[in-house]
Order: sequence, then structure tokens, then C-alpha cells
Amino acid sequence: MRFRRILLKLSGEALMGEVAYGIDPKVVIRIAKEVKEVHDLGVEIALVVGGGNIFRGLQASTTGMDRASADYMGMLATVMNAIALQDALEKLDVFTRVVSAIEMREIAEPFIRRRAIRHIEKGRVVIFAAGIGQPFFTTDTAAAMRALEIQADVIMKATRVGGVFTADPRKDPNAVKIDELSYMRVLQEELAVMDASAISLCKDNDLPILVFDMTEPGNIKRAVTGERVGSLVRAEAGSSAK
Repeated sequence: MRFRRILLKLSGEALMGEVAYGIDPKVVIRIAKEVKEVHDLGVEIALVVGGGNIFRGLQASTTGMDRASADYMGMLATVMNAIALQDALEKLDVFTRVVSAIEMREIAEPFIRRRAIRHIEKGRVVIFAAGIGQPFFTTDTAAAMRALEIQADVIMKATRVGGVFTADPRKDPNAVKIDELSYMRVLQEELAVMDASAISLCKDNDLPILVFDMTEPGNIKRAVTGERVGSLVRAEAGSSAK
């Protein structure tokens, strides 16, 4: 295996499928099946899920809502998504734990680093929810922090395109895919990988980020078994493009 312990970062929008709002159960089941396929290989898996399909705090704050209040509402949306993923995984006989940065003991465990690592070591899929429990931080930053805390080998950032491009390939037909790039290039060129805080955390701790297309079935398995998938962000990377 190329990676033994991964943190999979899913946006809330990834759970929408073709619906305009909320959760598409068919998409959640498809994602759960992909996670199970990799889990069955013996790979240790944790997930961080966003909440943009239900509520986006930053967007609400631009319309006059207090930013902290809006961000807390966004954190609650991530918990709803985490429970949906847990339900789909457990229907496939994958044991899971939802771990929330905001205490809500009836539906999730509080975040305790050593306990979360122990769950992972026992073969459970851990789903981190509620970001880091503080406003003004995105779930990208939460993914970087949790990946470092559980000593993951890589952050796998699920997107709807095949990796990192010089421009948005959905808008610019001349956009070029970059196979490998450095953290500094991402920051300097403001490439849409993760937010600057998350990239800086990964850079300071030499944690690679693999950006890949989640809509292509089997990509998670391909990545962990060593096939070239998506774009890899790491220290001192080359700037090759194809």
C-alpha cells in the first residue's frame, strides 16, 4: 500500500449529487461503498466532512449574519452530514465513530485525540465533525489539524475535477493539470487546493495532500494502492504538467 492511514476530506457539496440542496442518499451510499472497499484492504481511514450542502457560514456572514454565529451553524451542518455517512457505512457493516468538536453526546463522541487514534487502530472509520469547534476556521483547516493529530500519511482531498489545474478546467479549456506541485506554489499562485491556513499547516509538518476526482469510481483505491491519481502537493515538488 502507498498509504496505510489516510484522512479523506469531503466537501458538503460532494453529498449533494444532482440535487440542489441537502443530501442525495444515492451519492452517500456510493461514497460509503468506496470507503468500505479501501477499508477492506486494511487501510485505516478517517474522514472530515464539510457542511456547505446545508449551510455555509462564510456566505451567510456576507449577508449580515454575525460571522461566529454563522460558522457555528455551519459546524452543526457538518454533524448532520457525518451522521448520514455513518448510517450508510454501518449498513455496509463498517464500524464507525462520529467524533464532534462540539459536545453532543447523544449522537457523537467528543474529540479526544488518543481515543480517536485508538478507534482507528481497531479498524473503525472515524468521521470528524464540527470542524475544530471554533469559528473563523474552515473544514480544510480542520482536515489538516485532524490529519496531523492522528498521524495520517496523507490528506486525500475529494473534488469534482481530476486534480490541481492552472485554471478552473470547467471554465477554461486551456487549463493544464499539474501532476505534482509544492506547498509554496499553491500559496504563491493561490491555487484552489485548500485554504492558506490548511496549506501552511501541511507545509510546516510535511504532510502531503492528494487532490483527486471523487466522481470517478475507484479513485480512492487506485490512490492507496499506488496508481497515479490526481495531483500531489508536497515539499520541493516538481512543476510537471500534462
